[in-house]
Amino acid sequence: MNYPLRNVIFEKIKQYGNITDHDLINSLSKDNIITLEDDLNKILLDLKIYGLIQVTWITRDTKRIEIVNQNKE
Repeated sequence: MNYPLRNVIFEKIKQYGNITDHDLINSLSKDNIITLEDDLNKILLDLKIYGLIQVTWITRDTKRIEIVNQNKE
């Protein structure tokens, strides 16, 4: 069964807790999932809009991606 790429990427981010975009691309390629950086950026933007992740810039070329802590009280 094929899962949407958005779900696969979100599960990878959840697995690591926080990860850089380059490490995420490398992790996906180890699982034989090839994605372009532009496609990854669009998916990250979607996940950020949904409130599932937070993306911050570490350096000019590197982003840190982390899960948003959703504590419901």
